[in-house]
Amino acid sequence: MSKPSIGFIGLGLMGGAMVANLQDRGYSLAVLGNRDRTELDKAVARGATEAVSAKAVAEASDIIMICVGTSAQVESRMRGDDGVIAGLSAGKVVIDFGTSLPASTKALGEEVAAVGASYMDAPIGRTPLQAREGMINLMCSGDKATFDRIEPVLQDIGDNVFHLGALGNGNAIKLLNNFFGQTVANALGEAFAVADLAGVDRRQLYEVMSAGPLGSQFMDLMAAYALDGDPSKLAFSIKNAGKDVGYYDQMCSDLGAPSMMAAAPLSALKDAEAKGMGESMVSELTEYHCQRLKRG
Repeated sequence: MSKPSIGFIGLGLMGGAMVANLQDRGYSLAVLGNRDRTELDKAVARGATEAVSAKAVAEASDIIMICVGTSAQVESRMRGDDGVIAGLSAGKVVIDFGTSLPASTKALGEEVAAVGASYMDAPIGRTPLQAREGMINLMCSGDKATFDRIEPVLQDIGDNVFHLGALGNGNAIKLLNNFFGQTVANALGEAFAVADLAGVDRRQLYEVMSAGPLGSQFMDLMAAYALDGDPSKLAFSIKNAGKDVGYYDQMCSDLGAPSMMAAAPLSALKDAEAKGMGESMVSELTEYHCQRLKRG
């Protein structure tokens, strides 16, 4: 059976890695980038076709994949005369791989359904290195029959592919996950910083905590920077983490259930970004809390 044609919008580090993996697996791709052409040019050099607009991507593809940073960016590529929706026809599938607000996802889903196509959200877990090998986690939600139809493609992209129910559930679960993760990241970063002030060896603190029920892979990733100065093990920027926790806070408000717990990590992440650490990795929050406490 021939492979479906793929359109891919948003070739940053993650999107570029996903496209390279798809090309390795023999898919035909139409691609559309943004400001940085690094990954776009690599894809074109390997045989992808560069489209002139999001509409053109949709017209040329059976499955349209979007991997951009914010709900506003997804909406801008979906709507308008040159947007994806303008190029859709019955049977086509659009997948949002970013982390978007569930309310935005559901609204776009209705607009896509109105032209006979299908819309799914499938936010990503893991890193660009794993995306290059087709080993990411995908939190998919939307019409189950559509999921079943495109699952072979998703299995080429992801190691763990979940179907999580109605459209928007994938993004809701991703936001819950990232809220929890960034709360832990900031708590652990502050713990290491306070350990310094208290004259406690960071490694000894880590060894005690990791030996008990608090021990986790996430703690190990944070400790890679705090103990060894290696931020690469947790390749997720403070700027993106702040965006996700902000979306979690907005989701809670939209549900009529304002969050009490989001305030602390959101405040720290936004302050770190304001102080020039937006492109730093989340594990470097330890350094942020060290500097904050020194100033205090």
